[in-house]
Parts: sequence; structure tokens; C-alpha cells
Amino acid sequence: MQVNVKRKNVKFTPDPGRVIARFLYTTDERALNTIRSVLNLSEDKVSQVLSPLLRDFSLRHRNISLVFKKHFNKVSHLLKLLDVDPDSLSTTQKALIGAYFTMEYSIESAAFFNPSIVEHPDQSETGPGEKRVILSFRATGEGHISSIVFRTGVLDKNNKLPLEPVGNMLEEAYHIRRHVYDKTSFKSKLDEMKEVHTLIPSDLILDRLNENFTYRELMDCINEARNTIPPDPNKEVLFNQIRWLASSNYELDFSLDTNISERVIFPVSKNEKNGIEDARFVRFTEDHGEGIYYATYTAYDGSTILPKMLKTRDFYHFKVMPLHGEIAQNKGMALFPRKVNGKYAMLCRLDGFNNYIAYSDEINIWRQAKLLQKPKYPWEFIQIGNGGSPIETSEGWLVITHGVGPMREYTLGASLFDLENPEKEIGRLRTPLLAPNAEEREGYVPNVVYSCGSMIHNEELIIPYAMSDYAATYATVNLRELLNELKNSK
Repeated sequence: MQVNVKRKNVKFTPDPGRVIARFLYTTDERALNTIRSVLNLSEDKVSQVLSPLLRDFSLRHRNISLVFKKHFNKVSHLLKLLDVDPDSLSTTQKALIGAYFTMEYSIESAAFFNPSIVEHPDQSETGPGEKRVILSFRATGEGHISSIVFRTGVLDKNNKLPLEPVGNMLEEAYHIRRHVYDKTSFKSKLDEMKEVHTLIPSDLILDRLNENFTYRELMDCINEARNTIPPDPNKEVLFNQIRWLASSNYELDFSLDTNISERVIFPVSKNEKNGIEDARFVRFTEDHGEGIYYATYTAYDGSTILPKMLKTRDFYHFKVMPLHGEIAQNKGMALFPRKVNGKYAMLCRLDGFNNYIAYSDEINIWRQAKLLQKPKYPWEFIQIGNGGSPIETSEGWLVITHGVGPMREYTLGASLFDLENPEKEIGRLRTPLLAPNAEEREGYVPNVVYSCGSMIHNEELIIPYAMSDYAATYATVNLRELLNELKNSK
């Protein structure tokens, strides 16, 4: 029997008008020429050029003058090469120089897709049968650089989902803090990367550090090691590898006067400079009963991927960290919403073809995994993977899966696993739960429906999903009907 899926007549589409103000820099020579040109202007001319910039762009960005100041500070060190004291410049000169090192980036101009959905931490002013939710999306702009953005809405008693008003002044985090590193875990992750440090021991650098060290201390050790480690063609590769790993840990703070729809988690570290992909958000229940939100995602630098995790309690403050361990090497990791038999549990795909399950005592260290599912039906012969974190039901762990079949068509399926032993499959749909229809086939990547996380509300499964890597929508499924079909599918 085919489970009845109710598609909603709603589209979440990319909006090219949603922009952030980014730092713009090419070369020192070009930057120096620009700064010289501004310094040669009279103070009146500086004001004439700056005034329309402030007038026009203050309507598009919250406190654009502060952005100009921040970007001026990033290039102020170059003034020493011109024998100019930065403190001698006027406020308007600094602002105008900062403006020349600023560009707008349209974060959604190419696509708005791969959504997940979680319960909002704020449920005030909701009525009976209603639930406020947070939707996360992968937003993609020029150069196909992906970031994480959010929308909020309130599911009503009929599971209609009108979005709440969307803010117009997007912002990256106003405060980015680098991490304090633990030497043992840092070295362990470095060893997993298995490259040139087998020829040049990383201990030559790490032994110079305390058991806990900062990013700045690590950079100082690398600079010192350049002069003390004997010449070796692999030396700079090792240094770059250590810097690449160190930049993976950071914390983000967003201003309290931003709406959640205005907060953009844009790539910060070098290992994610080409994108933050497919965040799978889940509300995790801790041992003492409190909730915290985690998201697993893939950092991409143009050639290498690194599975990472972020956590937050309020969606204002985020802590970002890499996932360690031999199995944290591939895409599509999805955390269970609570511990299972005293351990953290994670779905993963080690080989690109099958579904695996892993357990750990530490949420960011994953060393062993067991095969959970292989492709079984024609619509998943190429690959099977998860479509977000497992959902706990009275009948078992409900897992939305994605399958890849002929013509590289991506469809969504569903499986049910035992609550106490999630390695035991109770049932699995023989046919796709959701396949792209005629309208959903067209997009940046044709013939794809894809989800990064679903939830249950009012006895229905709410599935947000992307349509061919361009836009997104959502559908609902009667939970009891789906569970009955899964239990009878063996």
C-alpha cells in the first residue's frame, strides 16, 4: 500500500535581495593603491563620496558604518608601509577606506534548499495545537558558497505553516572567538588525517605547547618551527594542515537585536571556505532533561570535506567544532535526539553507499560503526543515506532515508528501528515515500528531493524537503498510517 503524502502548496524560494556586507580583499599592492587614492582626497571630497554610501547602504545593512570601521581595521596595518599613523586619520577617512574593502554578497541568489525543522526554544504566544518551529536552510550564492540561514513559523492544529515575518538586514556573527585546544584530542584528529605528518612528526610543534593552548600560541609555534625544523619539502604542508585543523574550532555570537531570519552562519574557517553544507539540526535531550540543539554539517574547502558539529541553546550563541574519529570522514552524519543505552548514537555513511550506525561516550569522537542498511530496492540501488536525525516514536526510531536510483533520481524513503536496539530494523518501505513530481524535477540539480530533518506534530510527520537543489517546500504524512505500513513491510 502507498502511504498518503500530502504536499503543501508552499514554496520557500531564494531571494537575491538578501545580502550581507563582506570583507573584500585581493592583493597588498592593489590595497595599497586604493588606500593611497583615498588619502590623496581632500576631507571635503571624502565626505562627498562617503555620504551617499551611508545614505544608500544604511537602508540595506544594520549599522553599515560599523562594518566600514571593522573592514578598515583589517587593512590598517598596511598604513605603516605608507608611513602613515592610522590614528592620524579622520573618522570619515577610515570609514571610506573601509567601504572600498566591503562588498555585498547575495547569500540566496543561487539556491535555498536542503531544510531541517526543529521545535523553537520559545513557545510563548502559541495557542492550543500550535508549535513554533525553526527551519534551517542551505543558502547558496555566487561561486556556490553555502551558508546556514533560518526561518521561523507556527504550525497550527492542521499543520499549516505560515512563516513569521522575515527581517531584511542580514548579519554574520558580530563576535567570532577562536577556541582553546586540548593537545591530546588535537593530535588525535591530526593523526586521522594521515598525510605528511607521518614523515615530519607533528610532535615537533605540539610538544612546544601546553596541554591547553590558543590559536595564537599555535601560530607562534609554527612560526618558530619554520626556523628550527630542518629543511624538508613536506614542512609547509604540515604547517598548513595544522592551521587548517586549528581553524575548525570557533564560537559565534549574534546581536540580540537581530531576528533569527537575519542571522547567517557564513563560512569562517579555511576548511569551509567553499561552503557549509546540509546542516542536520536536532533538538537533543540531555541526561538531566534539558534540551540543546546540535547540527552536523559538512565543511568544504574546494577539495576536502570535514564533518563538523555546531551546538546552541538559543540560536544566538553557537559553538563550532570538528568531529573526531576514524568514521568522521564522510558526509551525512545525523545525531540521535537522546542517548541510547547510555551512549551517544549517530547515523553515518562511511562508504558513500550504505547506512551505518555508531555509538560514542563523547559527542564529538566517533571511532567505530556498524553496517545498518544496504540498498535493497531499485530506487536506492546507487546509494542509501539518512534524511536527518532519527525521530523517536512509541513504535521505534523512525528514520527518513534518501535513495538514489536510475537517472540519479533522489527519493525519500522511511525505515523503523527498535528503540532499545536501533541496529534492529523493524520495517522499511518498499516504495519511495516521496519522489519528485513534474514540478519538483526542475532545478539546479534535476530529479532530486532531499531533506535534512523532520519532526512530528499533531500526529503527523512534517517533512520539509528541497526541490532539485533550488527551492524547498514541505509535506505531511499521517504518523499512524506510516508506522502501520512500516510494521507490515517485512
